[in-house]
Amino acid sequence: MQILTPQVFWAQRHGEIFLRVELSDASDVDISLQGHNTLQFRAQGHGAKGDNQYEFSLEFLEPVKPEIHQKSTQRQVDIRIRKQDERWWERLTLREKKPLFLAPDFDRWLDESDAEMELQAKEEKINKISVESRVRKDPYVGLKKGYLFMYNLVQFLGFSWIFVNMTVRLFILGQDSFYDTFHTTADMMYFCQMMAVLEVANPLLGLVKTGFFPAMIQVAGRNVILFVVFGCLDEMQNKAVVFFVFYLWSSIEIFRYPFYMLACIGTDWKLLTWLRYSLWIPLYPLGVVAEAVAVIQSLPIFDETRLFSVPLPSALGHSLSFSYTLQLYLVLMFLGLFINFRHLYKQRQRRYRSRKRKVH
Repeated sequence: MQILTPQVFWAQRHGEIFLRVELSDASDVDISLQGHNTLQFRAQGHGAKGDNQYEFSLEFLEPVKPEIHQKSTQRQVDIRIRKQDERWWERLTLREKKPLFLAPDFDRWLDESDAEMELQAKEEKINKISVESRVRKDPYVGLKKGYLFMYNLVQFLGFSWIFVNMTVRLFILGQDSFYDTFHTTADMMYFCQMMAVLEVANPLLGLVKTGFFPAMIQVAGRNVILFVVFGCLDEMQNKAVVFFVFYLWSSIEIFRYPFYMLACIGTDWKLLTWLRYSLWIPLYPLGVVAEAVAVIQSLPIFDETRLFSVPLPSALGHSLSFSYTLQLYLVLMFLGLFINFRHLYKQRQRRYRSRKRKVH
């Protein structure tokens, strides 16, 4: 009597072997392991040669564990066997020439490097769960997330108001809107930038994982421009540079704050993530350039008005102009640009690396 063999598809991981037997409506399934590495299969079902009894034998390359997990469905029989030693096999069978009925299961197939990445991802997940189970849960985590969500929401609404107000006025008034930007949006910008001081406090209180130093550089730098250069000099408030500084600031923040807002509730919107980590690349340096232009334009005004000048003894002169401080600040501004740009770029790289690991 001729022995009929079904079509068998296989795949492996470092610790397991997967077999898919193409036998529909299988019954009287008998699967056994002889010795340490020989699998015997016999079942009644509908295969390539019609409704008959099918059987096959596979001598594995290395020993396997005796436990065999099998599941029969209307279309196939799935078999899962654990390897004795968790390592990658160069082939399935002891004989180099594979049986004619055996073929790769491309639905499950991974090469060795992909399987290692999958195994690493599983181990990281297990380690993360293990660490989380040992770490005492913060009873105030809900309150902290609620505070951060509301803070980012308020900042998003404030900067959105500034951005929309300036955009509408630009379309209606054209270039004339450049010269009264301060008088129409300064109050809201004052509010938002005073609120931004909390971004320096949040890392110190352990509410966020971002660094204290980059946040301090950005907040302090913007507040010097807003409160000292623009706020204290009436002559600067009617200059076009105010429009460009405010517009660049708000263009960055209307994407940054909603990104952080959604992160508080564990939501990741891919388009918003891309905008948050991509738009700052051109906008942040442009914002620093606009701030530098504002500082340079204010230097002769501070020299003329002697505002914030430091009195000196008569032997050394009348006073030390505040413009010298601003010239030093210009140097520090571009140093801060380098530090913050490097920090944000690393954040962007870490974000995309973690996303790639999730995809794999």
